[in-house]
Amino acid sequence: MAERLKVSPSTISRALQNHPSIGKKMTQEVHKLAEKLGYYPNSLAANLRRNKTNLIGVIIPRIDRHFQSSAISGIEEVASKAGYYVVIFQSNNSYEREKENARMLMSSQADGVIACLAMETNNYDHLLAFKNNNVPLVFFDRVCYELETHKVVIDDFGAAMKATEHLISIGCKRIAHVAGNQQIAIFRDRLRGYQEALRRNNLAQEDELIYYTEDLSGKEGALAARRFLEMPSRPDGVFCSNDTSAISVIQEVKRTGCKVPDDMAVVGFSNTPVSLIVEPALTTIDDHAFEMGQAAARMVIRQIEQPQEDIASETIIIRNDLVVRESTLKQKLTAD
Repeated sequence: MAERLKVSPSTISRALQNHPSIGKKMTQEVHKLAEKLGYYPNSLAANLRRNKTNLIGVIIPRIDRHFQSSAISGIEEVASKAGYYVVIFQSNNSYEREKENARMLMSSQADGVIACLAMETNNYDHLLAFKNNNVPLVFFDRVCYELETHKVVIDDFGAAMKATEHLISIGCKRIAHVAGNQQIAIFRDRLRGYQEALRRNNLAQEDELIYYTEDLSGKEGALAARRFLEMPSRPDGVFCSNDTSAISVIQEVKRTGCKVPDDMAVVGFSNTPVSLIVEPALTTIDDHAFEMGQAAARMVIRQIEQPQEDIASETIIIRNDLVVRESTLKQKLTAD
């Protein structure tokens, strides 16, 4: 391009960056010729020379889950406005894939990393590498408490108590729980919140009323419902650790001829779009995933741009809300 326009390479470089030292006419000519020739400046090389890539890496378990996609949308909104690009890696809940994701981000020299742990992850050396190389790292939702890093979470314990106490408030006396993988802190907290709500309300805690799952799939939700329905004394309420399993519980209860909520009231967790579509519509905890993603992005960008900031670690707790729908409107239906 320099030869075609009879100017120096440095003039071309500055014009492509819209440098004020280059006249408007020359800048327009350079951009016009660059577009015609299909030329794009090597921004990565330029950024590397400045020791900055403007790249934020995001490691998530599964992109097809509404919670994760909503969080990504929040991350991208904040990152884009701040001039950062986002690259997304999916671990598919595999520890080995998560390690490979981390390796790729390290080799790409990402300015910062936002991560939500895989179900299988119980060793964190691959994530410690970011800390050891001064790469800002923020966890959200499924976080690592073994590493001193910034975190964005909701009060899973309190949310589970809120969900369970709602079932108690509509008259449920025998409440079951579909529990998530107990290797993951958020699912341990949801189980503890359920148990604490029962304790505070003087309701019996029975091991048979807790159904443990691997990944809270729809299939596992259906299996949990079948076990509850086969009990001599069936539960009259079920709190599920996600919406996917809760919806399967509703479908299985209805398949057997029982009614939701009259025979069994159901509460889920996450407020996914399908919770509005299922019949009856699902009462659920809204965990504000979009806001969680926004907060995580702000945290990692602050660390990138203010590396001198002397804060070892900080935890942001995002609010949660109980969204009451038809799957628990037992008292109102009875009163009508």
